[in-house]
Amino acid sequence: MRLVFSEAPPDYSRYLYPYIVWAFPERGETPADFFARGFLPGSPLLDRFYLCRNLRVHLNAFSPSSENRRILGKFKDVEVLLTPRSEFDFSDDRRRRWLHFARERFGVEVMPEERLNRLMASPVVSHVLQFQVTRDGERHELGCVLMYLDEPRIAYYYYAFYELEYFSSSLGLYMMTSAVARFARAGYRHIHLGTCYTKSALYKIQFSGIEFFNGGRWSTDLDELKFMIRRNVEGSSKVHLLEDPDYSRFLNGGSPATHALGSEFRVD
Repeated sequence: MRLVFSEAPPDYSRYLYPYIVWAFPERGETPADFFARGFLPGSPLLDRFYLCRNLRVHLNAFSPSSENRRILGKFKDVEVLLTPRSEFDFSDDRRRRWLHFARERFGVEVMPEERLNRLMASPVVSHVLQFQVTRDGERHELGCVLMYLDEPRIAYYYYAFYELEYFSSSLGLYMMTSAVARFARAGYRHIHLGTCYTKSALYKIQFSGIEFFNGGRWSTDLDELKFMIRRNVEGSSKVHLLEDPDYSRFLNGGSPATHALGSEFRVD
């Protein structure tokens, strides 16, 4: 892979001169290679990736907890179907319902119709996970998840859309839990669940086998993750993360230099 560093706004008062790390594929590389290094797709064409604090579940280490089983038990009558995007009926009705959900849950500008149409015509969505129930002899769709699959290496839980009337019943959490359990049974190595930068995203860490990318490697230390989120929220630190003395306890060997020995990245 080739790395490019795109400048972000600097903060001269704190000597912070940020770069956003982009990665571009070279011959013989697949998207799964980028997921494994902590990147997520930066383009629906899978021709650019960005480094971030993303979450994945190491599925060999996953075993449903009592809470996972409780959530799964709330929707026992749901049938889950995995459909290749090429065979999925992206109807006008689905488009309308998904856009309504996106406006209510993501905000007005996050998922305009043009973007949704582009995603559904791009390789970043290889499959759709459908959640359906039968009522009075008719099928009713509760929700769908856009996914990228590269069996057996990764499943990427991308965007979820569902009926908002079930929001208080934890349908969204059920869909994610169901996906984790399904791909674990199918023998996948990892399922990626997106990013985790805020307290509101911590619902994603309830799965055994969860790990996050900390900028150098995959970490299973959830105290480290919570420290990083708290540090971002408070916004009081005057130094880089790796220079923060309160973060040193999470570093391999206690220093940035020894921590670097475990990094996923090396320039020869």
